[in-house]
Amino acid sequence: MASIDLGSDLGIERASDLKDLLAAKLGSVQTLELGGARVERIHSASLQLLCAFVRERDKAGHKTRIADPSPALVDAARVLALTTALGLPESGDE
Repeated sequence: MASIDLGSDLGIERASDLKDLLAAKLGSVQTLELGGARVERIHSASLQLLCAFVRERDKAGHKTRIADPSPALVDAARVLALTTALGLPESGDE
């Protein structure tokens, strides 16, 4: 299994870096774990990138999961109704 740490800041100014980071792993056939434990700040653009990445990998038959999502990540996804698309719990307490 391969893993990528998402870091603590996924603000709008980091979206391009996130896109580059994810693009490098898009075609990987290994199960990919995105480490979400340190995320403290996230912008909707970064959530959109994560959704597109997970969806494209899923369509190609490649598994992706967000491990240990922080409450900030879960809350942001919940507000935008993206928890199911990202495979996240409905609240940051789980």
